Amino acid sequence: MISCMVAGPRATDPATVRQQAATVAAAWSPPGAPASWALTAAQFEVLRDDPEMLAIAAMIPEDKLPALLFEAAATFLVLELSPRPLRDCFPRLGEPQPAVDPRFAEEYRSFCLTHRDRLLELCASHRYQMNEVGRCAHVVPALAAAAEERREVALVDVGSGAGLALHLDHYRYRYVRDGREQAVLGEADASTLIETELRGRVAAPIPASLPRVIERIGVEVEPVDVGDPRVRSWLAACIPQEIGAITRFDSAARLASAQPVPIVQGEASQILPAVLGEIPPSTLVCVVDTYVNVFFTTEQQQRFRALLDEVGARRDLDWISIDPLVPLGGAADTSVLGLLVPRELVERNRGAGVVGVVGRISYRGGRKSGFILGVAHPGAAWLEWLMPPG
Repeated sequence: MISCMVAGPRATDPATVRQQAATVAAAWSPPGAPASWALTAAQFEVLRDDPEMLAIAAMIPEDKLPALLFEAAATFLVLELSPRPLRDCFPRLGEPQPAVDPRFAEEYRSFCLTHRDRLLELCASHRYQMNEVGRCAHVVPALAAAAEERREVALVDVGSGAGLALHLDHYRYRYVRDGREQAVLGEADASTLIETELRGRVAAPIPASLPRVIERIGVEVEPVDVGDPRVRSWLAACIPQEIGAITRFDSAARLASAQPVPIVQGEASQILPAVLGEIPPSTLVCVVDTYVNVFFTTEQQQRFRALLDEVGARRDLDWISIDPLVPLGGAADTSVLGLLVPRELVERNRGAGVVGVVGRISYRGGRKSGFILGVAHPGAAWLEWLMPPG
């Protein structure tokens, strides 16, 4: 969970906000992306190209992700106030994704400038947090080794937010390639369906079944109560306004509210030793982090890796990470897992925006192994596996 308080004017260089907006737009809706992601790109493109909007967002401190927080606040207000015709560009549950109106940029800009004070109030009292349950579809292939071992699993989600990923085994997954269904797994009667497109030449190792999760624990700096309607409304505004994303968030949030799981409050590297120490040694620990480690400082990342190395020397453990390369931006060349990144992946990452790199480090009998497995769309639209089988 990332806190945000509005500071004095120009707390962030507008050029930095512009770069953030451009990076997110490129990641969410690159060439060839499904048309349903066009609205998300359009929102960030309007911010990227408008000096007045950038000046407003620049009043948010840089370490609070001003471009993302600003867009979440703007979305919240659009959904709350329902201005016409702007509201009709945003999706509604149970309806198809609307097309982006040619007047969207003008209407959106006018709305944000008119409500600039309220936007800053929202940023002062809220935090940006995107609970994208769709990323579980990218975690599942990384869990294939655990599934094949038929081990009982303790799922530990770092930066768990509302705890949606802790119900990973209660969702239904559909993997498609070129419009054709490739694999389906998970609970047949699950209310949450997650669909993702498989890309690339290497087949992703979709397991025949999910591991048996016997314990699930979240680790979060500032836990949120998804059962609170006000909290849920804000979290729904942090979700990209794409019909698949808002639909799965709604159903997953209802499940999390009905079946709450323990979430331990604290900074990960400080409380993980105690959390993992409570799990029976015979249980395989699967530590999952999706777009969390990337926001740690270099020192925090090193401390987190050292901690898991220490624990992995004593018990079997998997660390599954879906994080962009670091440092964020065009110069990114390092995996948060500390694994060697292929040169072609570093080059591909330049200008591609915030794309998730799927990786896994495994500890078995005190021995450590790690691999870069694939790359993934940040909103679960697609997954490209890189690691050959075997």
